[in-house]
Amino acid sequence: MFKVGSIFIPVTDLARSKKWYELNLGAIKVDEWQEDGMDHGVGYVFKGDSTGLALIKVDKVQPTEFAIKGKRKNVYYNFVVDDIEPAYNQLKQNGVETSDIHDYGLMKGFDFYDPDGNAFSVVSEEKDSPYHQDNIKKAIQK
Repeated sequence: MFKVGSIFIPVTDLARSKKWYELNLGAIKVDEWQEDGMDHGVGYVFKGDSTGLALIKVDKVQPTEFAIKGKRKNVYYNFVVDDIEPAYNQLKQNGVETSDIHDYGLMKGFDFYDPDGNAFSVVSEEKDSPYHQDNIKKAIQK
C-alpha cells in the first residue's frame, strides 16, 4: 500500500547542485518549481526507478545524517547499485569526496558527499543478502 515517493535533499546552491547530481548520479530532471520565492526545488528520478529525489533550496547547510552513538553517524538513506566498483570509480574520477569501499560480508558500501557536505552511502548487495533485489521480490510475493 505505501512506498517511498520522494527523498528531499537540502542544498544551498541549487544551480551548482543540479549540475552535480545530474553529472555524478545520473539524475533525470522531471520538474522544477518556485512558489512565491519561498520554495524552490528540482525533482529528479533515476533510470528504471520511480522514486523521486528532490533538491530543495535552503539558506544554510542542514544534515542528511543522524548520530547513532558518540561520534558515529548514519545517513538517512542510501543509494543502491548493482556493481559498486564502477560507481565508486566514477565518483572518484569526478573528484567527489568518498570513503573507501567497505566489505560487510553480504553487502559492500562507501560514503560520499555532495557540494554542501551532505553525506550519503552507496551499497551493493550480494546475491545471498536478504536485501538483494531478487530476494526482496520473493519476500514481497509471499
